[in-house]
Amino acid sequence: MSPLGKLMKWGTFAFEAFLALPFIGGAFVIANAWIPLGVALLLHLFAIVILSREGERVLGNGIGVVTSIVGFIPFVGWFMHAVTAVVLLFEGLAGPRHRRRNTY
Repeated sequence: MSPLGKLMKWGTFAFEAFLALPFIGGAFVIANAWIPLGVALLLHLFAIVILSREGERVLGNGIGVVTSIVGFIPFVGWFMHAVTAVVLLFEGLAGPRHRRRNTY
């Protein structure tokens, strides 16, 4: 996984984890007129493009796109942000899908 791919995977995880914080994430979204949901949508779409070009996992970011769309619904949004953050965490910890072989 390239440095940009890692940045997108871990960056979207951190943003989703923040939005999943009870009351704090919701207050942040409402205080900023739901703009953070649009930012999250764009970040997830960009991450999908970058990661799919590298042949990496994009399931967590795909769930993130859905989460960004339904995130304005109370409790559903919180639950979806939490699920997305957990999936992105596991994908980030799993490492790259393809290991590079040493060629001498």
